[in-house]
Amino acid sequence: MWINPTKEMDISVEPGVQVMVRRWETNLNARRIRAGTHQDGSGEPDVFGDFDNSTRVDSGWLTQESVVQLKMFNNPLTLWRPKYSTRTVYIKVTPVNLTRQTSDKPTTMAEVLEESLSTDTQDQVEPPKYAHTVVASLISTSSHFEPQGQFGKEYNPNDMLMFETSVLDLKNIAFLIDLYIYRTHASSGDPPYHVGFSYLLPSALKSSEGHTVLPVTSVKHRPIGQIELNYVVIKPLPNFQCDMRVSYARHWNKRRQGLDVGHRGLGTSFKDETKNCSEVRENTIASLKTAASHGADFVEFDVQLSKDLVPVIYHDFHVCMAMKRKKELVYADMLELPVKELTLEQLHFLKIYHVLEGKTKNPRFFDEDLEEHQPFPTLQQVLEVIDPHVGFNVEIKWSNQLIDGSQELENSLDINLYLDTILDVLLRYGGERRIIFSCFNADACRLIRLKQNKYPVMFLTQGQTAKYPNYSDPRCQTIEAAVQFALCTELLGVNVHTEDLLRDNSQARLAIEAGLVIFCWGDDNNDPATIKHLKELGLHAVIYDKIDQYSNKEVKESIFLVEARESQRQLLLLAAANAESPSSSQPKTSEDVEKARQCFLGMSTAASHESLDSRSSDQGTALLQPMGSSIDKRGIPCTCKKTIKKRTI
Repeated sequence: MWINPTKEMDISVEPGVQVMVRRWETNLNARRIRAGTHQDGSGEPDVFGDFDNSTRVDSGWLTQESVVQLKMFNNPLTLWRPKYSTRTVYIKVTPVNLTRQTSDKPTTMAEVLEESLSTDTQDQVEPPKYAHTVVASLISTSSHFEPQGQFGKEYNPNDMLMFETSVLDLKNIAFLIDLYIYRTHASSGDPPYHVGFSYLLPSALKSSEGHTVLPVTSVKHRPIGQIELNYVVIKPLPNFQCDMRVSYARHWNKRRQGLDVGHRGLGTSFKDETKNCSEVRENTIASLKTAASHGADFVEFDVQLSKDLVPVIYHDFHVCMAMKRKKELVYADMLELPVKELTLEQLHFLKIYHVLEGKTKNPRFFDEDLEEHQPFPTLQQVLEVIDPHVGFNVEIKWSNQLIDGSQELENSLDINLYLDTILDVLLRYGGERRIIFSCFNADACRLIRLKQNKYPVMFLTQGQTAKYPNYSDPRCQTIEAAVQFALCTELLGVNVHTEDLLRDNSQARLAIEAGLVIFCWGDDNNDPATIKHLKELGLHAVIYDKIDQYSNKEVKESIFLVEARESQRQLLLLAAANAESPSSSQPKTSEDVEKARQCFLGMSTAASHESLDSRSSDQGTALLQPMGSSIDKRGIPCTCKKTIKKRTI
């Protein structure tokens, strides 16, 4: 659907009609279409996505439909017959409608018997309406979702296949998984033969994510193997309608490199060696404000939910609570609890310690009387009180499975509800702030990307390290796998562990040459020489502690504030130039110039920055979509009104 983005972007359809957005044009300059005319006047049809000397098409977002993702990682397929062990297998996933759409139902016993014996209905597979299945291999040179072939997708040992099917009526959909193998002496053009199949029934999808093992049955109805699947069900964001006004999902101003990101604000405040700790409690209003005042371009912080579903800022999954106040703490007197088991009121009013404080019996902070130093500020509070010119890198805390099969945290909450609750706050209170999501859980990244089209997502990867327990998901085990996943799912980029980059700095070029944004994190970053080295490698941002000590900025301001101020200055010059232009129909007086100046000064620096940016082409960036602009009768934007035509992240 093509829409003139200079007008209101609400998609108007007939009542009862459901709209699904699978792909949409996201060119820097938006296409305009007038009824009865062609874009270039040549009479030739336009090509979707090809406009203004660039080609840009992005995946859409969920509106009414759900997406079921089936993951086949870590050699999930086992076929017991030896002759299959050296053969290449093709896997095809087909959604099957379990409800019959015919009204010709049998009414007598004879008709029932005749129908049950009918070969016409025995093997009939009715596809559900509007279902759409795509597949991607994360070890392929082309890491993008694409439609399945006639016989599905080639599978090889150690492959990482992801199938995604969008459906409207999830509760009545099963998935038929067919396996095909080519004969040893097959000629060119010969089709493969059908080896067997499995069925994944909707009853097996007990929650939004899980693991299941399915038997593989031959066409002669004999068991010949099994297939292991991890699945995730992605549902649309309720009570929020995305539109085409603006999207930063894959937009990054290429001139922004080497940005400074304050880790948990001013830095980690709980380490074994206190000399390496921040003097301000991490993930607090005070820590975030201090980092902002020392020139942080972004502040990074962690978000999770309290028991009463309030998004709060805190890093660890667990806390320690004192059973009673004592002058000297003993760890036996501490009760370790998951954050998710405590309400916001309990988190604010109970005597709670960091887990490291409990284990070392050494409380680090005695700041109960300082409001902005208190742990567990809410996400809404942070959005409202931190300088809007400071970007937010919001890390979503969601448990990962470790390589030994255990979980970082047993999640009792549904992942869709969890993310929807956080997204609701960000979308309602985010305003014009630059916001980026990140998460170590690849599925959470995919969900955020499909639920909304406004904010970008970056995949956090741990890589190869002995510092932390390894994750079982192969997507976050190497930078290469993370890059492949980010490309496949159209994320903005990757946030990698610096230890991997220092071991092999060519890994940075791997992400950059793939067109991705790359950040880095880790204790190695807490050194001015390392920060300088990483920026010289071309990284877009470096996340580190103690930004008040390690930042080498001469002017302690975020890049967004500096650019906004410069943009406002240029807007004033533009207003003055327009006032003095000889082409003006009437001479402009000093009062006219002053009115224009007051008009621009009345705008926020963020709004003025975006208004100026809308006048220039940001070469190589991903997207420009006007928002809230005012158009005169000639189709020209009115510059003396508060307009937001482009935002850059």
